[in-house]
Amino acid sequence: MTARRAESGATLEVRQVRSGIGFDKTQKATLRALGLAKLGRVRVLPDNAAVRGMLRSIPHLVEVTSAPKRKASRSPAARDE
Repeated sequence: MTARRAESGATLEVRQVRSGIGFDKTQKATLRALGLAKLGRVRVLPDNAAVRGMLRSIPHLVEVTSAPKRKASRSPAARDE
């Protein structure tokens, strides 16, 4: 099932909602590994087992939503046709 998510390009939007201060150093390290260092910072990450495992260890510090798929932008020349 995880392979399907990776193939489809599914992503998760992760927002840091609490500081890592006062929590175990491994939880702070997990925040840093996900690219989250400041409150309110948002990262779009691939939906795979590794990322989900990291998020499972710090659910009290982050908020997770599925990121909407972006449409491929068309060039202005293609729009005129």
